[in-house]
Parts: sequence; C-alpha cells; structure tokens
Amino acid sequence: MSRKRSFALILRRVGILDFDLLVTRVDRHPGRTEIPAGELWLVVDGRVKKWACLSCPGGCGVPISLSLNPERRPRWEIEHDFWTRPTVSPSIHQRESCRCHFWIRKGLIEWCKT
Repeated sequence: MSRKRSFALILRRVGILDFDLLVTRVDRHPGRTEIPAGELWLVVDGRVKKWACLSCPGGCGVPISLSLNPERRPRWEIEHDFWTRPTVSPSIHQRESCRCHFWIRKGLIEWCKT
C-alpha cells in the first residue's frame, strides 16, 4: 500500500478526509476478479486510460466495467484528485441485479433519486 493511500485512510479515520472509493492503477482488466470494496481499478495501458472497474456499491457486488475509450458508446471520463479520490462522469446506472443508479464525485457515492 502506498504512503499516500495509508495517509488518506488515516485522515478518513480521524474525520478530516471523506471518501468511499480510491483509485488503484492496474495494467490489465480484472476480468472476473473480485475488486475489493473501496477501490476503483483504473486500467491504464502506457498513458492511455482504458477502463474503470469497481464492484457495485448497491450491495449486489456485480462487477462494473466502464469504458474510457472516446471512440466507444457508452463511455465515461474519470479524473482523480491528489488523494486518488475518483470523479466519474456521467452517472453509472447498473441495470443488473440491484439496478442502482449513482454518481462518483471526489470518491463519494452519491445515489440518484428515483
């Protein structure tokens, strides 16, 4: 675990920093690998962001893979701050299992009102 991530976890524990997710950079798509809660895996090939992958935060645990390829539809964009808290746009609508709909902003899950 990186020092920055360790420090971010300490800051969250003492109430200074707030987040549900932090970015973990990986070099290949996780496939069926279970992504730990609290992590968003950013798949990067060289300098190209390809996928953002996470486990559904709605409780069903379904893996969600978001394409970051500007040539594909649908596609998403992801940025992260110094602490690696991700912001993803547009919203994520998980249409399987628990069918939840949410935003990720500064590492926080914000549920869409239905």
